[in-house]
Amino acid sequence: MHEHKDAVNDGSELIQLVSFDLGTEEFGIDILKVQEINRMVSITRIPQAPHYIEGIINLRGKVIPVMDLRTKFGLEPKDHDKNSRIVVCDVEGSIVGMVVDAVSEVLRVAASTVEPAPAITRSAGERYVKGVVRLEDRLLLLLDISRLADEASAVCMEPELETMAMAADGVLMGC
Repeated sequence: MHEHKDAVNDGSELIQLVSFDLGTEEFGIDILKVQEINRMVSITRIPQAPHYIEGIINLRGKVIPVMDLRTKFGLEPKDHDKNSRIVVCDVEGSIVGMVVDAVSEVLRVAASTVEPAPAITRSAGERYVKGVVRLEDRLLLLLDISRLADEASAVCMEPELETMAMAADGVLMGC
């Protein structure tokens, strides 16, 4: 994907975000980090993985970790349904899938509408919130996908998990 930012009338740059729902909240991530969005597929569970790692999937011959963002953010568990998706992101070569309740839309917003996360968000989840996007009728939490991907990739790189992943999928590939 090529970086695509345009100038708008007020001189601000446009950024493109993929928005998705987790419970009643709406989140966004930079579209340049999104590799693809998939319907739910069978996820192979990995014993002793952190609670927020749902497991691994085989994506065209590459085994990737899948993180449940509801669990990661401390939201009430929910069964997957027809709207559930796996958002596959590529962050500097680390590929990670994230389970979300639903993908909403692709938004083009002026960079000037992104504000730093308020001090009140300075909790356990603060390091994942990059900012808040002011939309006409709602607010959207902009996630720092790099930090989420780093954690998931670190888990997948642990030798015993990588070995389990290969055995579970029947392929000799690493994460």
